[in-house]
Amino acid sequence: MTATIPHHVAIIMDGNGRWASSRYLPRLAGHKRGLDALHTCVRHCGDRGVKVLTVFAFSSENWSRPPDEISGLLDLLANALEREITPLHAQGVRLHFVGDRSRLSPKVQAHLADAEALTAGNDRLVFNICFNYGGRWDIAQAAARLAKDGRAITPDSLAGALALAHVPDPDLLIRTGGEHRISNFLLWQAAYTELYFTEKLWPEFGPADLDAALADFARRERRFGKTSEQVRLALAASQRQAA
Repeated sequence: MTATIPHHVAIIMDGNGRWASSRYLPRLAGHKRGLDALHTCVRHCGDRGVKVLTVFAFSSENWSRPPDEISGLLDLLANALEREITPLHAQGVRLHFVGDRSRLSPKVQAHLADAEALTAGNDRLVFNICFNYGGRWDIAQAAARLAKDGRAITPDSLAGALALAHVPDPDLLIRTGGEHRISNFLLWQAAYTELYFTEKLWPEFGPADLDAALADFARRERRFGKTSEQVRLALAASQRQAA
């Protein structure tokens, strides 16, 4: 993996419903096509050297959608688990399901746990699926956990109690569908994340679109509060040590 490839890519997969509506199809057809796009994206991330992929599959606010759409999304999750786990495992993908599982059926919760256990030893790509997740929920549950344990709430302790503490913060966050906001996704973790917005609807987002986002990331200078000169000196020192 080169230095220009982000270690951790996060994606807000937006536009499934609009893709379907523009074709006079039910919204669920857009979500089904979105699963195909996600399958391709996971494979392409692995091929490009991305080590962590985190996707926003279902937000805590999505429960306010029509009941038939929610039911269809839950069915899609269950069917995708049965169909995709074996191929993902074969690709060396390690699965994590991130979010509040309390509203999911015991059967689905068991399937999630089984998929995580099966893929726990894989290390080619960590694939985080955020389902019934919200950034505010994540921060609140982390603070509540620390308070329950009697631990001081500091930036470091809070970061360690978040639902994504098992991976570094995302380097690049991609949002499809033309909206320019992060919609309660990874609020804490995205503090220094590079943001990339595209008009492309998620079902149409393919390998060339991911490559365009990665190329845009590679052109950016990430300073983390430092000056450009400090960044250049640190990079030069790192290259000397590597030589």
